[in-house]
Amino acid sequence: MTTRLTVAQAVVRFLAQQWSERDGVERRFFGGCAGIFGHGNVAGLGQALATSADDLPYHLTRNEQAMVHTAAAYARAGNRLTTLACTTSIGPGATNMVTGAAGATINRLPVLLLPGDIFSTRVASPVLQELEDTRSYDISVNDCFKPVSRFWDRINRPEQLPPALLAAMRVLTDPAETGAVTLALPQDVQAEGFDWPDELFARRVWHIPRPRPERAALARAAELITSAERPLIVAGGGAIYSEATDELRAFAEAHGIPVAETQAGKGALPHGHPLAMGAIGATGTTAANTLAREADVIIGVGTRYSDFTTASRTIFAPGARFANVNITGFDAAKLSGLQLVADAREALADLGRVCAGWSTPPTHRAQAAELTRAWDAAVDAAYALEGSPLPQSAVIGAVNAAAGDDGVVVCAAGSMPGDLHKLWRPSGPGSYHVEYGYSCMGYEIAGGLGVKMAAPEREVFVLVGDGSYLMMAQELVTAVSEGIKLIVVLVDNSGFASIGRLSESVGAERLGTSYARRDGNPLPVDLAANAASLGAAVLRPESVADLRKALDAARSATETTVIHVRTDRLADDAPSSEAWWDVPVAQVATTSATYAAREEYESNKRSQRPHLAPPA
Repeated sequence: MTTRLTVAQAVVRFLAQQWSERDGVERRFFGGCAGIFGHGNVAGLGQALATSADDLPYHLTRNEQAMVHTAAAYARAGNRLTTLACTTSIGPGATNMVTGAAGATINRLPVLLLPGDIFSTRVASPVLQELEDTRSYDISVNDCFKPVSRFWDRINRPEQLPPALLAAMRVLTDPAETGAVTLALPQDVQAEGFDWPDELFARRVWHIPRPRPERAALARAAELITSAERPLIVAGGGAIYSEATDELRAFAEAHGIPVAETQAGKGALPHGHPLAMGAIGATGTTAANTLAREADVIIGVGTRYSDFTTASRTIFAPGARFANVNITGFDAAKLSGLQLVADAREALADLGRVCAGWSTPPTHRAQAAELTRAWDAAVDAAYALEGSPLPQSAVIGAVNAAAGDDGVVVCAAGSMPGDLHKLWRPSGPGSYHVEYGYSCMGYEIAGGLGVKMAAPEREVFVLVGDGSYLMMAQELVTAVSEGIKLIVVLVDNSGFASIGRLSESVGAERLGTSYARRDGNPLPVDLAANAASLGAAVLRPESVADLRKALDAARSATETTVIHVRTDRLADDAPSSEAWWDVPVAQVATTSATYAAREEYESNKRSQRPHLAPPA
């Protein structure tokens, strides 16, 4: 049996029938489709979505890049078991999505991109927004998606659609391969009718695997781990995506191993757990970083070991050995680690069994507890700061208190992700959502939308600096129009705080890091008024006490509220991580400060380690 539909109608009907399953729980894989329409998709996907709202809900966003951020945040909040599709016209609408696609792929998050494309028939070429390339008539701006997509295809004939859709779903639902998937849809092909086999539209369940570690690798890992005296676990995003936090806690408790967390892994253990050391690396806690420097064995669980996590490969001892649990062999092999290519939950459960009866010396746990007490005291002091403008650490402390057990903090770029990683006290998995794989300015509000759509029962606190806000504030309109409540804390310091400090440290004299007139006088810009003009309720606290009241009011409200607070970009009030990040300093300069910075840089470079030794 067949059903005659356009290509676009077939795409929508197919997507509406895709489900994921893990641990016996089934859920719709696509929670909806976000889109902005133009001539390249309005008559195709636009028409199909207009007549299929019950099958695949449509969400109007205001910026194409933002819609991909929303989809990625939705996928992350759903532990990669669900996502959104995104459609745009050909041209700038399509290329606007490239940045979001890169972020999704870097962060290993599934999103489906459906950009319109130029005419497959080419009868009227060149058409509006067509990129003409002298090498081939088959190149369009959508070829930009190839390096940032895990799967890419262009559907030039209806017959090509079914295998492309199935391949797209295979990649999207594979935890080892997932990322952005792009299906470019020529605008004439979208509207073309075809007789489709009915089985294409049958309910299809994609089973998310939980592969267990290979037995020989498990035995080698157990031998390595039980030989350790000062082991440390580094929990990454994979520990949360695989819902392995209970197994992580049980493994750490049974064997007395402290747990440090990456940006994506923060919240794997709740703050207050005796083995929770908090953040590690360049933006880490002194507790986690001290243990990292002394660790003889590091057990990586779902981490890709970014430069921030490893403090540009200076945080681990020269002789440290690594046992890496990861769903991908690519990440498991990093730092010459012993590879356990497996689902994090299954691997931790198996490791617990093969390491039964072994534990670290009591002195190791005692040291972890002592280091944690000292760091907690430093955070308490940072949270208690007062002043005008408000100290950023005090702002974070007030938001942390307001978030409670059900809140989620969302952030992405600037000085706040580093401060949040060090200072934020997570209530558990899902309570901390900082995009730091791509650290994309403008992600914050759009990402908050995705988190709230995926977890409507939770209060979502978006922390956004003025720089990021000015790049992508318009999704406040989407929040208002969709009736999605966000609490947005807009931290206004009239510039770029973290890059300003970095600029000064490398001799670039804070060039381009302040928002001011050419003569240095302040700009007559009112971001709070701007937020109000976009439909949000706005509060303007001027003290920490006022901020706490504003946060309480925002929690009680039913509408999106923007809380505008002023801070000082020149202040650096968060305690130091006492770790390094590799940013090259000019070898030739005209100032003594730059030469001094270069000397310090070269000194730190000498501490970098290749970690090339065999694991055992």
